[in-house]
Amino acid sequence: MPEGDTVYRAAHRLHAALAGKELTRSDFRVPAFATLDLVGRTVDEVVPRGKHLLHRIGDLTVHSHLKMEGRWDVYAPGERWRRPAHQARVVLDAADVSTVGFTLGILEVVPREQEPEIVGYLGPDLLGSDWDADLALANLTRDPERPIGLALLDQRVLAGLGNVYRAELCFLRGVLPTRPVGQVADPARVIALASRLIAANRDRNARVTTGVDRPGRRLWVYGRAGKPCLRCGTPIRRGELGESELTLRDTYWCPRCQS
Repeated sequence: MPEGDTVYRAAHRLHAALAGKELTRSDFRVPAFATLDLVGRTVDEVVPRGKHLLHRIGDLTVHSHLKMEGRWDVYAPGERWRRPAHQARVVLDAADVSTVGFTLGILEVVPREQEPEIVGYLGPDLLGSDWDADLALANLTRDPERPIGLALLDQRVLAGLGNVYRAELCFLRGVLPTRPVGQVADPARVIALASRLIAANRDRNARVTTGVDRPGRRLWVYGRAGKPCLRCGTPIRRGELGESELTLRDTYWCPRCQS
């Protein structure tokens, strides 16, 4: 599942492939930008911002978001794509490389000066050079009645966490996702752990929170409903948590290790 670490790796792959190069192909396969042609323009950089990707190309920014199933792939010229062509939303090539965005949840092109209108609402970026733990803590504790599991997913609080990290952070801090933020002991430690955990995984293809990089042992609770807790053996439970029915997401916890 794409989270901030996934986007960080994608941005670095794309930056390494495209930065400083002139585009030789520009193929947007979404109606709003189907006629846009960026051929001849130079890619300045590709940067992550939370779970958003920004291709900065001259005075334009190609903004994409992976959502649940999106991905960007990098190919050698003529290399066969690893996903079906009908899933491609955009192709951006240089002379020696091809990059393809598949099943992107968001894809738009805006003047670069309008970037703040797209990502300006985001809280401190856990993997950004401007990460601000104090501001993230202030954001997290602003509403003490809000469940910690909802606050951690709110990108206005801090940017980069998704459902996997929410479940794992709550387990590691021993709190239920439904516990109000004001009842969480030392929320600063939640922020510090979030930063350490996502930083430790930013260069890994397989996300690991247990310290054991082995199938079935990488995560404490996420996706393990009904299986024994890796710490105490109690069956892991699954429920749903969201601000409304439209935003419900699966959540996982150990009823013994978390309270």
